Amino acid sequence: MNEKVITEKQRKAARYAKAMGHPVRMYVLELLSSQSCCYSGDLSEELPIAKSTLSQHLKELKEAGLIQGEIEAPRIKYCINRNNWEEAQILFKQFLKI
Repeated sequence: MNEKVITEKQRKAARYAKAMGHPVRMYVLELLSSQSCCYSGDLSEELPIAKSTLSQHLKELKEAGLIQGEIEAPRIKYCINRNNWEEAQILFKQFLKI
């Protein structure tokens, strides 16, 4: 495939979409978008999944840039990355208008 066909916007939208491609991640994003921040321990108490599984989901969201984590030993506080969250919303709106 000709790499010039794929735009940076398409790459970013695809990365955000991939990160959002699991119901647990969608739950985490919905929860974090409705409050300022949340600790990983609080998330593990709410979700009926193993802590290691939750950690992998948080890692995927963080690598995509949709959330950010701040270590407050011994816990990690997660928040929505507002800039990237807004960018994802714009990209998806533009794409869905096609």
